[in-house]
Amino acid sequence: MTKVRFSLKALTLAVFMLAFSALAHAQATRTWVSGVGDDVNPCSRTAPCKTFAGAISKTADKGEIDALDPGGFGTVTITKSITLDGTTGAGFGSILAAGTNGVNVNDSASGAANTHIVHLRNLSIDGAGTGLRGINFTSARQLYVENCIVFNFKGNGASSNGIDFNPTTGGAVTFNLNVKDSIFQDNAGDGIRVNTASATINASVDNCVLSGNTNGLNVPGGTVNISRSVLDNNSANGITVTNGAFVNASSNQITSNGTGINNAASNVRISDNNVYRNGTGLGGGGTYVSFGNNHVFGNTSDGITPGLQNPK
Repeated sequence: MTKVRFSLKALTLAVFMLAFSALAHAQATRTWVSGVGDDVNPCSRTAPCKTFAGAISKTADKGEIDALDPGGFGTVTITKSITLDGTTGAGFGSILAAGTNGVNVNDSASGAANTHIVHLRNLSIDGAGTGLRGINFTSARQLYVENCIVFNFKGNGASSNGIDFNPTTGGAVTFNLNVKDSIFQDNAGDGIRVNTASATINASVDNCVLSGNTNGLNVPGGTVNISRSVLDNNSANGITVTNGAFVNASSNQITSNGTGINNAASNVRISDNNVYRNGTGLGGGGTYVSFGNNHVFGNTSDGITPGLQNPK
């Protein structure tokens, strides 16, 4: 009887320990980071983590990481569906990415590549003059960027882009990029580069500032809609379109760039844009289609190409 009681106690203890271990390693739907947190913590609101990288392993797929207070929360690689929110008010989410990428989005090793959805909100991503890329997308399904500032990436020369949206494999997948209410400035490469060699891409950029880069928006492939945005003081072009890509541009301020829009063997549809004070207003040999309500004026050369319909 004593042996039976001992065995039952041992079994009960083993079950309890297994249950405790499972709870200890369970991933939460919402986790927290703080400037005074610690990555050994469970990332709860009362015991937050220190970095996004420390919190992401403790956050469930489709979960969310929020900033409790101002802090620098480090670079991070995202391999699943998740939201990173620097929050507003008391919180402020900063990523200092000296010598590296700020945020990598890559679900290729997840077992479900090109299926995940990533949201980045209310983040300041600073390359500190040596960072490589602000947001580097190679594999997932959708990326949403809202109310972020990405700046000062210069460590990889012309490839130092604010957003480098470059799916490495495509197949039958259509990749989506949505950028809203954000700033991309002072990067050695492009503010936003939407690039495709083997994938179908649909992207939208709305109410953004792309300033002080080499190109504000560079589209070597895919389809991009850009609206209500400012493309200013980019050394090469406000918008660059190549390789048969499509850009629909409406209600933008395109000023003080080398060329306002440079369309090389591609397709640009323009409506209600102001194209002022550029070296060349509209350049390149691609096809322009205008709704007749654009203002292309005060450039060194307005440069309207022969393919333009209903100019100005």
